[in-house]
Amino acid sequence: MDFDLNAGWSIEPAGGTTGSAYLGIYAHEKFFLKRNASPFLAALSVEGITPKLIWTKRIVTGDVLTAQEWLNGRTLTREEMGMPRVPGLLAKVHHSKLLERMLAKVGGQPLDPRHFRDQVMHALPESVKQQPVVVAALAQTQVAPSVPEFRATHGDLSHKNWLLSDNDILYLVDWDQAILADVAYDLSEILVDYIPVNQWGAWLDHYGLPLTQSLRQRLIWYGQLHLLRTFGTPQCQETAALQRLDELNHL
Repeated sequence: MDFDLNAGWSIEPAGGTTGSAYLGIYAHEKFFLKRNASPFLAALSVEGITPKLIWTKRIVTGDVLTAQEWLNGRTLTREEMGMPRVPGLLAKVHHSKLLERMLAKVGGQPLDPRHFRDQVMHALPESVKQQPVVVAALAQTQVAPSVPEFRATHGDLSHKNWLLSDNDILYLVDWDQAILADVAYDLSEILVDYIPVNQWGAWLDHYGLPLTQSLRQRLIWYGQLHLLRTFGTPQCQETAALQRLDELNHL
């Protein structure tokens, strides 16, 4: 690929599933390069949510190339998703008015909860729809919850998207699926995948929200859809997903 950069750059793939991320080295300095990164990366950088944005340029292919500071570090483990700093950073994301404005400016439209259920129904394999646990979850999610407020949400909160740098600063990366939605959409993904139900309240205390009955119902609703969305994907562990879904169905 032609990166349209000055002579002296060394470029190599940086991993990831999209093939759009690269390690760039110039004058012995490392940079994280990405093609067509989230258009509000500048806002994320200003807020300290992602590593610092160095420059952005449109290259000859028409793609937009961004360069961020390269940080040595690691992704969080599943167990570390329970650390207080995780909900703390996510609360910063959800309360960022700058991020919300930037997302709206680039065409982000608030997504109604019914949108997510329609997506799941379209993608769910027919064989899975016949499972009693799945039938129960689909019945319980027929009525969508009301949304108190639409805010900027990340949309893919896998532990692999949380970067802890060697100087102990936590960042949230990979913003390609960011949308305006109910914050419970984000919260449910972490709580369902990583946090035991009896610890939800304590985890949310660090986020800054009490676990009210209304919030609990929204978390369960989005959590059920999150688990249903995993069926048919390569990473799905079907037995574990069905067990977790059954647990949510009975909350």
